[in-house]
Parts: sequence; C-alpha cells; structure tokens
Amino acid sequence: SQYSAVDTNPLSVYIMQPIWNKIIKIVPLWIAPNLLTFSGFVMILVNYFLISFYDWDYTASGTSPGLVPTWVWLFSAFTTFCAYALDSIDGKHARRTQSSTPLGELFDHGLDSWATSIFVLSFFSVCSRDNGKTGVSVYTMYIYLSIVLFNFMCSHWEKYNTGVLFLPWGYDISQVVLITAYLLTGAVGVEVWQKPFLFGYYITDALVILLIGFSLFLSFPQTLYNIHRAHLKKTLKNDSLYEVLLPLVSPLLLFVLLTVWVVFSPSNILEKQPRLFLWMVGVTFSNVICKVIICQMSSTRPELLHWFLFPLALVVYAALSGLLGWAEEAALATFTALLTAAHLHYGVCVGMQLSEHLNIYIFSLKKRVQE
Repeated sequence: SQYSAVDTNPLSVYIMQPIWNKIIKIVPLWIAPNLLTFSGFVMILVNYFLISFYDWDYTASGTSPGLVPTWVWLFSAFTTFCAYALDSIDGKHARRTQSSTPLGELFDHGLDSWATSIFVLSFFSVCSRDNGKTGVSVYTMYIYLSIVLFNFMCSHWEKYNTGVLFLPWGYDISQVVLITAYLLTGAVGVEVWQKPFLFGYYITDALVILLIGFSLFLSFPQTLYNIHRAHLKKTLKNDSLYEVLLPLVSPLLLFVLLTVWVVFSPSNILEKQPRLFLWMVGVTFSNVICKVIICQMSSTRPELLHWFLFPLALVVYAALSGLLGWAEEAALATFTALLTAAHLHYGVCVGMQLSEHLNIYIFSLKKRVQE
C-alpha cells in the first residue's frame, strides 16, 4: 500500500518544516534513511538510561534537587531535539534518495511506538514523584503514560481503517514542550517545577490538564471524525464494525490487565517500582501496536488476542492471588526483562525478513546482489 500521511498542524507546517528542510541539506546522500531513524532512537535510549542512572525511583527532583547534574538536563534537551529532527527528516531523506520502502515506514513507526513511552518516562524525572509537598503521584504518571499511548494508538487505528495517517497535532507540540522543559530545568533548576505558578497550581498540573484536554477533546474526536468521513465517502478499508474495532481489542485488554495489577497489587507494585512497571507498560504497548502497523501495511487482519496478554494475565493472577507473595517485585523484573527481550527479538526478525523479502539492506543504500 502506498504510504500517505497528512499533517495540518500550524506549528509543524510553518515553523518546523522549514527548519527540517534546511537541516536535510546537510545530510550526505549516501546515508540510509533507516540509519537516521535508528540514530534518533538510540539517542532517546541513551538519554533515558542516563536519567535513570541518576534518578531510578523518580525522587531526585523532589527530595534532593541537585542530584541530577545540570549537564544531564541540557543533554536531554539536545538528544530530544536531535531525535525529533531525525524522526522528522528520515522520510524526506528517503524521498530525496529515492529509497522509500515499506521497511522504512515500519522501522519509523515501530521505533516511534516504543520511543513515545520513553519520552514520557524521561520527562517524569523533571517533575518527580509525589513527596507530600510537590511532584505527581505514580498513579498520575501511569494515567499520563496511558493517555499518551492511547493517542498514539488512535492515529494508527485510524490509518488501519482509512489508509491515511493523520499526524496528531500533539506530536510537534509535545516535542517542543519537552525540549523547553529540559532547557528550563537546566537553566533554572528543578525548583521551577516545585513552586505554584498560577492560582496555587503547578506547571506540571497544567501540563497534565493540557494533555488530557488535547487527547480527549482534540485527538480522539478527530480520529472518530476521520473514520466517520471515510465511512461516508465509502473509502473505509473494512466493512464490518467488528473489523473496524478489531485492532483495539488487544490494547484495551492490555490496559485493563495492567490497571487491575496497579490497583490491586498486594505490595503496591507501582509505588515500589514505578520505573520498571512503566517501562514494561511501554514495551508491551509497543509490541501490540507494531502488530497493528504491520497488519495495516500488509492489509491483513490483526489477531484478536496478542500473545503478550497470556503471560501478563498469568503474572497478574499470580500477584493478586498472593501466589507471588514477597516475590512480586522480582517477578515484575523478570517479566519485564523477558518481554523486552521478546520485543527486541521480534523487531530484529521482522526487520531481517523484510530486508530479505524486499532485497535491500536495512542500514545501507547499497543494492543487495540477487542470489
């Protein structure tokens, strides 16, 4: 299927696109677009692990504000901008080098589906978790992450049904907000997030309210509207309501299972290991969405139940029934490691299969020799 995306965001169209068009001229023509995509993702990961090193349990900004060195926040701003730039120019570069492929599209969106959660998890270090005076509770973090992932899912669910990816307005805005937040934290220190700035509200409250408002009143209605319009124009890819809603079943069940674990965990797992738990949420989500993206690209049906749901259901049952007892944290750590490995393995396999099938290299523009 031919790739089509629509971007109507004024911030993107009038400010960012002209910047990307200048940056892209510097990129040498021999560089493979996937290399740009991957470099951006690696930068996000490096940044995430760096912040995790200084602030594993999301308390650094709240209890001991100098724990994360200033250079880390500035480095965060730099890597976030680079990743944003690379993610924005990879497609342009592919068209410029006439190397647009389904592999590139999958690579881009697949890594985005994972990067989305990592951006959010890095940002939580800025506002820190609730310590009675400032910060956001780990439950707010979980809801915040879920909403961001729900938004990402909506745009790909929409593409699955309409064949067009309407780029959500939230994307460019969130990237600019992130970069500004890191620069501000680097310049002024984390204290800026801990003083009420308006009517006793904190900046972080405003961001949460903005995010929820954006999702529920802008992104989601827009998605439904675009699907409805395609239905009226008779351009919907799927005829039955069952087919239309099918890709939503696994992500929603995933959310239900995770939420049940969060709410009923005997050892309060989210309070104990917020970083580990939220990372696991991001990985499982990314894998579920990658399957939907592949189905959408290959015009196949997604399976009703993603296989990650079965081990997850087992772990949740074992935790809630008290079977795990004191080992709940260890079980979470093991489960997270296994899921992350499974997700990486899946990504590598799909990439290799596609590169063989399309007879191209993933990270090079050289042509493969036909066997």
